[in-house]
Amino acid sequence: MNWINFVLKQKTFLYIMLVINMVGTVYGYIWYGYQLKETPAYFLPFVPDSPTASLFFVFVLIAFLFKKNAKWFEALAIVTLFKYGIWAVLMNFFVLIETGHLSTAGWMLICSHLGMAIQGILYSPYYRFTTKHLVVASIWTMHNEIIDYVFGMMPRYSVLTQYMHQIGYFTFWLSILSIFIAYFLVLSPKAKKWPL
Repeated sequence: MNWINFVLKQKTFLYIMLVINMVGTVYGYIWYGYQLKETPAYFLPFVPDSPTASLFFVFVLIAFLFKKNAKWFEALAIVTLFKYGIWAVLMNFFVLIETGHLSTAGWMLICSHLGMAIQGILYSPYYRFTTKHLVVASIWTMHNEIIDYVFGMMPRYSVLTQYMHQIGYFTFWLSILSIFIAYFLVLSPKAKKWPL
């Protein structure tokens, strides 16, 4: 695992990751543009789930470049990157199953969101957040769940609209899993710790 540690903390690699995440964040907000135009202002922070997750990680990477830890953003990033990364992958496969077809954009979303989930976990040995940071990240995540599935602000996949209750239930447990993974990888006694 030493070579992984070596590669992940190289400044060149960190800059590459930063650019990828910045571009992905901007693209994600553009992708949500049509929905954001119809969203009440007080819900706006909770609608663009994936780009906000990658934005959290942008701040984490910037801190790493300065050999610092942005603990609040680390906790938010690992939970939301995994949750929304896996969620989008599964929803796009669900579209494929439902329709028998997936567009090029759908396959791109699968690849990019799988990358989101993986990067959040790969960098977990460098995170230094504590229980209080994870508690706040958990509240943010579960609150977002309420906004999405009680107030109807979830990402729109028109072909899956009839399954929203089931998707909401699944997403609740995906949130719980994401929080548990964050705890296990960073806060548990077995968690790996690598220096920046």
